[in-house]
Amino acid sequence: MRHAYSVETVRAAEKALMARLPEGALMQRAAAGLAVACGDLLRRNGRVYGSRVLLLVGSGDNGGDALYAGARLARRGAGVRAVPTSPDKIHRAGLAALLAAGGQVLDGPDLGVFGPVDLVVDGITGIGGRGGLRPGAAALVHAVTGGHAPVLAVDLPSGIEADTGQVLGAAVRADATVTFGAYKPGLLVDPAAEHAGALRLVGIGLEAELPARPDLEALQYADVAALLPVPGAESDKYRRGVVGVAAGSERYPGAAVLAVAGALRGGAGAVRYAGPGAGAVTARFPETLVHPGRPSEAGRVQAWVVGPGLGDSTASSEAVADVLAADVPVLVDADGLRLMDAEAVRSRTAATVLTPHAGEAAALLGVPREEVEAGRLAAVRELAARYRSTVLLKGSTTLVAGPGGLPVRVNPTGTPWLATAGSGDVLSGLTGSLLAAGLAPRDAASVGAYLHGLAARRASDGAPVAAQDVADAVPAAWRDVRA
Repeated sequence: MRHAYSVETVRAAEKALMARLPEGALMQRAAAGLAVACGDLLRRNGRVYGSRVLLLVGSGDNGGDALYAGARLARRGAGVRAVPTSPDKIHRAGLAALLAAGGQVLDGPDLGVFGPVDLVVDGITGIGGRGGLRPGAAALVHAVTGGHAPVLAVDLPSGIEADTGQVLGAAVRADATVTFGAYKPGLLVDPAAEHAGALRLVGIGLEAELPARPDLEALQYADVAALLPVPGAESDKYRRGVVGVAAGSERYPGAAVLAVAGALRGGAGAVRYAGPGAGAVTARFPETLVHPGRPSEAGRVQAWVVGPGLGDSTASSEAVADVLAADVPVLVDADGLRLMDAEAVRSRTAATVLTPHAGEAAALLGVPREEVEAGRLAAVRELAARYRSTVLLKGSTTLVAGPGGLPVRVNPTGTPWLATAGSGDVLSGLTGSLLAAGLAPRDAASVGAYLHGLAARRASDGAPVAAQDVADAVPAAWRDVRA
């Protein structure tokens, strides 16, 4: 699992570690790891010896890391030059090391004297940067990153917000980022994560100084495999989990079909469907148990999914209220988010999972959509606290937050191909099946999002994909994880 920590936590850990180390030792560890990563990138397109490296150097320790790494590359035969953004505030010891190794310093972004560049290293601002790049630094970045050379960010791309994932101004867009000691939330959460490229964590000895509970975490294959419910020899459909689906309408019958597809492909022992789309559902999935009346009269279930494609009718509102009155875990999506009574959600004793996209989250919070998209981490935390529920905020990086202050989880398997009609309906059914199987709401939402993303990648393989294709690929994604 990837763990991310706030700037305050990382700085406290660094301070504690530096108190036990010789002066400058921590920076040398970071610089050594950075130099190795630079060398790996250079070797992909040639070799380190004779390559041309340009360092964009800020005034803090981030610039010092870049200078010391540049010195190591220069000693290996690379031609290294540095462009300081604040020459009078440059890290003096790092500059001396670079010059002693044969590196040079340029006075400005005029690269005519330097010729082509094989690698640009962004060491302008570190984790303390706020509010985007200053105009001079932004102009420098624009001047030197418009070519074909890869850009490697030091600790995080300059200009992004390390704690929130926001991008509040001009920022470096890196091909790769080398971060030290621990991941920072901004490296995992969009829109900032889009600027980070491929991530590489360099250990500098902080592990023992960091708290056991991170601010953010991202599940990996092994974590998901450990959580997947697998039937045993004594399993029956009830032990595997029966999920109820209250979805669809005359206008949106496909939503019911897709939610049921997600539930069945997600491993439910059985699916009970309650709603007006029974004909469409059984035509596609004859194993579904259908009921024309109220959800509460449909029969025994271990979890409910309510909302996809319900529309705005009185019957739809009654179905949402009926499901929320159940004493089993409930997932509310799409139209259900508009129709649900907030106090009914907050007063539930069984688990509740809300699965809004940015627009729906904005409506629930009473803020503009742009505010949610710019500050996704703050939005998902506020929703979880306000509604006392587990919240799965869909988007380019799906986030899962619970009401108890546990670390927010970020899903690493998302793909733009999931931006297609009905995809969220599949996710709801899939996550509902995991709730019915007994997973805790935070685990069900996290695993559901993970499998959903893997399935979309498998189904699309870089080409357009439909929601039903994603549902059909869920079992293959399940096998991939268990393999």
